[in-house]
Amino acid sequence: MPVLLVTEIEGQTQAGYESVLVKVTDAVRQSHGFVLYASHPTKRGWRVVEVWQSKEAATLFFSTHVAPNLPKGIRPKISFHRLHNLVRP
Repeated sequence: MPVLLVTEIEGQTQAGYESVLVKVTDAVRQSHGFVLYASHPTKRGWRVVEVWQSKEAATLFFSTHVAPNLPKGIRPKISFHRLHNLVRP
């Protein structure tokens, strides 16, 4: 079942965000179950929105590739939302 993953990263700077992104971009593109990725700055830090084919695929990617590369003191708040529909090109 496809899921929307929303990650709120309070205290994250653009430089901190980009330091993680450069380390995980190739891996996410090649990850089983990956569908879509988008991000933007917020008043409190950064928000990342992703679509995955399953919560398990998203969780495995995060724990393997993202968590080990987070800047010290950054603790993202992650929420999953089961999608009713997913339209792909």
